[in-house]
Amino acid sequence: MIHFFSINKICTLGSIVFIVSFNNCIFLYDLALSLPEPALDPLEIPLTDPLIPHIVRPLTILEQTRLRKNLNKLNQKAQKELNIGNVDLAFSVWYRELRLGRVLGRIEEINRLGEIGKVAWELARKEDVQIISKRISTLHEISEKESSISLNLLMVLADAYFQLNNLDNSIIIYKKILKYAQKKQITLVAEKSLQGLGKLYLAKFDFPNAARIYEKLLYRAQIKKNIHLEEFYLQILSSIYNASSQTNNSVQIKEKLVKSYFLTQKIHFIPSLKVDIGQDYQLLDQPEIASKNYQEAYTLAWKLKLFRVAEEALIKLSSLYESYKQVDYALQIYQKLLQVEKISYNYYGLMKTYSIVGEIYMEKFQYELALSAFTEGLILARSLNHNQEYFLMQIKKVNKAISKEF
Repeated sequence: MIHFFSINKICTLGSIVFIVSFNNCIFLYDLALSLPEPALDPLEIPLTDPLIPHIVRPLTILEQTRLRKNLNKLNQKAQKELNIGNVDLAFSVWYRELRLGRVLGRIEEINRLGEIGKVAWELARKEDVQIISKRISTLHEISEKESSISLNLLMVLADAYFQLNNLDNSIIIYKKILKYAQKKQITLVAEKSLQGLGKLYLAKFDFPNAARIYEKLLYRAQIKKNIHLEEFYLQILSSIYNASSQTNNSVQIKEKLVKSYFLTQKIHFIPSLKVDIGQDYQLLDQPEIASKNYQEAYTLAWKLKLFRVAEEALIKLSSLYESYKQVDYALQIYQKLLQVEKISYNYYGLMKTYSIVGEIYMEKFQYELALSAFTEGLILARSLNHNQEYFLMQIKKVNKAISKEF
């Protein structure tokens, strides 16, 4: 009886274990059904498509031409879907284009990856950026393992990385291209790689390296006597030195740019540039040269009827004189400024200038002139319905001062 009872216990225990295990299996099975299927990389889907032969073989030239036309149609379809807001559908079409594009070779595939990757980056589609970046990296690794890699392929890779905002990888490739081009003395390729590096360093706000690259490009343009390219690089360097607060370098570049504008007959760009040069010389604590540039900016702007620039030059010049306590000179400049603002119908500017002139005359105890300036300002303030209280208060102060004199 004892043994029989033990066996029953064992059997019962076994049943419990079996039931628990069976229930766990049901739970796990239900859980598995509820989980989403792992997403398949859209670039890893097997390449079977009615647009290409079912048998793996090289395409004829005619087949390649036909495929390119079809790929362009797919691209247009994707763009159309994107424009009407069907973003997921657009990328589904683009992924089909990318899968098919492999058949046309690595360079064409990377080109398409870069173009579509750029759209993904701009739309902040993180997953698509990762998928496309992974494919570009794979092609890069495969290419590096081969005995030789073409400069054209490297250029395409660098551009694709740039479009996906992978700036560091793009810089590495451009440096490699530059080194090879300099070694083989391939001038055009060296220049293109320098241009690529300059663009990348600017995108990274790496101003020291950007300046170094564009100085090299400027030198090359000067050697070739290509004045238009020289002008272009001077403009970029001017922006770089401004952004990085390198005032000495900035003023030197801008003065070269003034000469270039004279040579290329772009005179209308000079007045505003002269104002910038004046500001640089102020920062360098050279007020005489700053004043000279402001005056030249005003004279040329007035001649060219660039009244806004003329106003800016006079405002900077008058402020410069005021900062050095040369109030009489400042007043002369403000009188010129009033003339320019009247011609350009800058009523808010006029009102402000009258307020400044009035305050200067007040400080000089020339109350009649101050009253005249504030009265003109009040007329403008009333017509503009702006700042009337200020002018009324100033007129009250002046009248009070005048009454004390008598």
